[in-house]
Amino acid sequence: MTSASELKLDKHLCRRKEEVLTYYRSRAEESLSEITQTFGSQQYQKRATAVNEAVANTRDRLFATLRQVASIQKWTKEELLANLLMLFYCSSITMLEYRNGVWPYEYMTFSRRVGELWQRFCALCFEYSIRDDGRLFTPPLFRDVQKSLAREIGDYINNLPLTPEQKKDLMRYYDKVWSLVTSGEINLELDVHFQIADIKYVIDLKSGFSSNEKGNTNRLLLVASIYKNVEREHYRCLMFVRQKEDENNHYLQILKNSGLWEVSCSHEGYDQMKLLSGFDVQSWMEGHMDWNNDLSAESLEDFKSRNLLRYLKWS
Repeated sequence: MTSASELKLDKHLCRRKEEVLTYYRSRAEESLSEITQTFGSQQYQKRATAVNEAVANTRDRLFATLRQVASIQKWTKEELLANLLMLFYCSSITMLEYRNGVWPYEYMTFSRRVGELWQRFCALCFEYSIRDDGRLFTPPLFRDVQKSLAREIGDYINNLPLTPEQKKDLMRYYDKVWSLVTSGEINLELDVHFQIADIKYVIDLKSGFSSNEKGNTNRLLLVASIYKNVEREHYRCLMFVRQKEDENNHYLQILKNSGLWEVSCSHEGYDQMKLLSGFDVQSWMEGHMDWNNDLSAESLEDFKSRNLLRYLKWS
């Protein structure tokens, strides 16, 4: 068995999956020993959280070191991304294994956790895009968008052939509409904000739509409508869904038929990711990921017995 201190970070790391998994598991085992001494056997929730954090910290340290090595050795963008994806995938396996060992997953928690991992995995293709003309951008603050829209409507009303009192009444009604829309701030930040030329892509990554998506669906409709009304910027709201379209419920159709979101599911979503990011993440997954053989035998049997493996169909 390869010890945790012997992992070599080079551009061929993505071909040495077993070595990377051994490293993560060794680190997780060390952390679990310390965590067990800190939290008693009945504090399984705290132990589960601590295990997740430990694996995530290991991954983040590896990411930082790998980026530094890549910079010094002048790797290509594709070489860097391919190896980061391997580090992330192996960390996801380890995180699921050790968290389940401490506190067995139930299906809602498992689906939510795997969804979070899938979102973060896909987002890496944009954060480390291999395109020379693509870059991330910072999403606007709602208060700034609100001020901009208020100025636009104010300028429009002031140019109308109305009396000052009529103009004041119109602005008052306008303010009332905003107060009905929201009583506070709206978070315009989504999973990915990626720009090519003058087009700003606002991207939401969804593992799937289940029965409890009403609140999130309404928020997504509101956020997209705000982006669509920013006239001085060219925003496109895209949604990529892991599951096939017919595996999702009616909330996905509401978004798809809204005219606000451009929705792509499963393989079509991966095709769009490739088009925008420049990287074929689906081919990478098919060539490197194998949950059934990469998971430990114990975890695989446990997930299979509780019908959880369906959430690990990423490609």
